[in-house]
Amino acid sequence: MEQNDLTTVDTAKNLGLLPEEFERIKEILGRTPNFTELSIFSVMWSEHCSYKNSIKWLKTLPRDGSRMLAKAGEENAGLVDLGDGIGCAFKIESHNHPSALEPYQGAATGVGGINRDIFTMGARPIAQLNSLRFGDLSLDRTKWLVKGVVKGIGDYGNAFGIPTVGGELFFDECYNVNPLVNAMSAGIVKAGETVSATSYGVGNPVYIVGSSTGKDGIHGAAFASKDITEDSVNDLPAVQVGDPFQEKLLLEATLEVIQTGAVIGMQDMGAAGIICSNSEMSAKGEHGMRIDLDKVPMRQENMKPYEILLSESQERMLIVVQKGREADVQAVFDKWDLNCVQIGEVTDTKRLVYYMNGEQVADVPAEDLVLGGGAPVYDREYREPAYYQEYQKFNINDVSVPDDLKDVAEHLIAHPNIASKRWVTDQYDSMVGTATMTTNRPCDAAVVAVKGTDKAIALTVDCNSRYVNADPQKGCAIAVAEAARNITCAGGEPVAITNCLNFGNPYVPEVFWQFVGAIKGMGEACRRFDTPVTGGNVSFYNQSSDEGPVFPTPTIGMLGVLDNIDNIMTADFKQPGDFIYLIGESQNDIASSQYLASYHKIQAAPAPYFDLEKEYAMQQVVKELIKHKAIQSAHDIADGGLYIALLEASMPLGLGFDIATDSEIRKDAFLFGEAQGRVVVSVSPEDQDRFVEMMATCDTDYTLLGTVASHGNLFVDEALFGNITDIKLVYDNVLHVTLGE
Repeated sequence: MEQNDLTTVDTAKNLGLLPEEFERIKEILGRTPNFTELSIFSVMWSEHCSYKNSIKWLKTLPRDGSRMLAKAGEENAGLVDLGDGIGCAFKIESHNHPSALEPYQGAATGVGGINRDIFTMGARPIAQLNSLRFGDLSLDRTKWLVKGVVKGIGDYGNAFGIPTVGGELFFDECYNVNPLVNAMSAGIVKAGETVSATSYGVGNPVYIVGSSTGKDGIHGAAFASKDITEDSVNDLPAVQVGDPFQEKLLLEATLEVIQTGAVIGMQDMGAAGIICSNSEMSAKGEHGMRIDLDKVPMRQENMKPYEILLSESQERMLIVVQKGREADVQAVFDKWDLNCVQIGEVTDTKRLVYYMNGEQVADVPAEDLVLGGGAPVYDREYREPAYYQEYQKFNINDVSVPDDLKDVAEHLIAHPNIASKRWVTDQYDSMVGTATMTTNRPCDAAVVAVKGTDKAIALTVDCNSRYVNADPQKGCAIAVAEAARNITCAGGEPVAITNCLNFGNPYVPEVFWQFVGAIKGMGEACRRFDTPVTGGNVSFYNQSSDEGPVFPTPTIGMLGVLDNIDNIMTADFKQPGDFIYLIGESQNDIASSQYLASYHKIQAAPAPYFDLEKEYAMQQVVKELIKHKAIQSAHDIADGGLYIALLEASMPLGLGFDIATDSEIRKDAFLFGEAQGRVVVSVSPEDQDRFVEMMATCDTDYTLLGTVASHGNLFVDEALFGNITDIKLVYDNVLHVTLGE
């Protein structure tokens, strides 16, 4: 079909639009759209761009806070005030579908895209994180996906020159077909030096800068808005191709051109390419644009108008410039040897009019394309799935305590969800930039210094999707609480979150029930911790006809602030003889733990114990202990339970521990249960009295577990569980052995 041929409802269906959406488009235009125009609506009204199935619920999340400089959705990324005239831009996004088909480029361009969101605002990226989910690690396809994704992230991030400082890695069969690849970035900007994604000023020139445009990524946004099937391999042209060296040049040129003062507005070209940048900037500025598509620098011949408009070629920006300042902008991009071509100008029509070789090929209203404008908004049906009530029937008394708890410990240590992720992190450069403070210091969150100040930011990504599957509302609240716990244990103050909401098909009521529950839990926890939601993205359709949906995975990326860098707290035991304390309550609970799932192979269980108010109170206590330097280390209890937390605290310096369990709690629950709201701390003998006095003034439970040992042996109730050197050898090499490297 040529670009000016009129379309039918069948054309619309083939482009992923519903029949009623096709009728709505005809009403908006007052006529039948041509193919180029319908392609424009198909990508801009896709779930990936319009959030048409999720926006109703996203609006219920808390978006205001004392440190917020930009509300969710206002800019390309969230912007938080760090004080002293400094802001932090941060965001997390998914690149799941591309990574499922072409893991290397899918993951690499995810890294590139999230960093562009940061420096488009004028912030210089200083840290990257990622959250990765894969299927059964014994499958060859899973190994291929893991290797490709990790190499893609490492190669792009390392070449771009921004340290990868943290992340998470999780394996479960539910991700066999659909891996999840979520990338996060954070950057620093001075007050008054940010740029908005807007367009205004009639006659102001519109420039495309950066790389040339090709056919990669066409209809990528629509591709990300449908289920993975056997035919998805035929959509490989929808996977973008990245060039980190071009991105590095674009970063420097972008930050330099902002300093000229000639820039009205700027937006990166990610999902839906030129059309997305044109429409969102124009709608925000309540103006229009006239664009000559034949002026766009192209690296492939005979590209059609819709291909130019929808291309998701990487390392490109759209810039609106003050008329008369063209030479200043051109000089910057010439210096960095990048394309800088005027392709149009701002109009007062509020319409986007596109020409090709002098012929008009499309005319659409900007406002009707975008979220909050004319894009459709749906209220989807949701229904509690049958499994939920079955999970609630779980009874711990139906599970016998194993005779050999050392065997359980050895099982967990060798499980890829628990064992060291060194195989992954060794491929990432965490040192570049010299600001990362936790490269060689084990810490519950990544801590990155803000150069020129006494401040640091703390960053983490968290979500136990097994918990969320068991109970979406509680599980997502736990994800927020755990992120805050990690920030707190690192010595930071949690201030805001970004989220990456990975779910199955929203048209399946049971899937949408999971989504709604997760949003409710996230909102509840964010309000309690005063961590407003700054933005993020929704990734639906993470499911296949054979395997069904992935676990609901609302990944939480949290930002914390250390106003004084000296308050950083690490997770490792420091010296023999220190006392080991548990802060928080032990529970007779093994629900949804890694122990229950993989050792007993029981999946049907509710989410673990969680009390939001007690969790919040416990974290305030830990903050005070760190502030008053009453503890030597702090490490949260998460996957694998108390035993794994103690192990992780012992390994860095080759120390051991000698602890006693609680006679009122089942031993397997005490050691391997994952009840929330608990932190392990170590206290030097000279600080013990002060520690006890501080704890006596609060209502949070605390228990003396034992002491740090010098010999590296691990004792539980006087039983030897092994030596730290031998255990570390296994723990560090699980992924190396499994992946055959």
